[in-house]
Amino acid sequence: MTLLRSSSFFRPAAGAAFLLLALSACTSVPPTNVHQPMTMRPPDRASASNSNGAIYQPSSARPLFEDRRARYVGDILTITITENTAANSASNTSASRTGGLDITAGPITGVPGKTFQGMNVQTQSSNTFEGKGATSANNVFNGNITVTVIEVLSNGNLLVSGEKQVAIGNGTEFIRLSGIVSPNFIDASNTVPSSKVADARIEYKESGYISEAQVMGWLARFFLTVMPF
Repeated sequence: MTLLRSSSFFRPAAGAAFLLLALSACTSVPPTNVHQPMTMRPPDRASASNSNGAIYQPSSARPLFEDRRARYVGDILTITITENTAANSASNTSASRTGGLDITAGPITGVPGKTFQGMNVQTQSSNTFEGKGATSANNVFNGNITVTVIEVLSNGNLLVSGEKQVAIGNGTEFIRLSGIVSPNFIDASNTVPSSKVADARIEYKESGYISEAQVMGWLARFFLTVMPF
C-alpha cells in the first residue's frame, strides 16, 4: 500500500519536472563560440597614498597628451560590423560507357530435345551518368557593438569580446563578437572596423517562439534518424 502511494506521488512530480524542463528549454540562451568571458573588469587600483600637498599625485595621474584609445584590460572599444560576403560555385560532371557482345553458335548435338541447336546470342549494355550542382550564398551584416578588452597579449594586441542583447516583444536578439585587435588599427574615435579584427567570431542569434518555430522538434529528428527513407 505504501509503494502505491509513493508511486502515485512521484508521477505528478515527474510530470511537473518535465514541464519545467521543457519551459526552461524554450527560454534558454543560444549557445555561443566567441572568446570568453564576455566582459572583464579592470584591475583594482592601488590604494591612494597620503597627499603630499603637490599638484601631481602619482596614484591618480593621467598623462596630459594621452588619448582615450583602448589599451588596458577593462577598456571598451567600438567595432563597426561591415560584413558582406558572396560566393558562387557550379559544377558539371558527365560520364558514359557502352559495350556490346555478339555470340553466334552453330548446331549443338548431344543435348536432349536439341533445344540449343542453332543458338544465336546477342547482348548490349549501356551506362550513362550525368551530374550537375550549383550553390550560391550572399550574407550582409551591418551594425555597431562595443566590446571590452579581456586580455592584452604579449605583443600588445588586444583580445576583445562583447555581447549586446535586444528584447523585442517575446523574443531576444543576441549580437556577439570577439577577436584580436591591433592597436595600430584603432582610430582617434576608439573605433575599428570588423574587417581588421583577427580571429573574428561574429554571431547574430535569436531566442523566442519565432526562432523555435524554425527548428525541427526532437521527436521528428529521432524518426528521421531511425527511418531515413
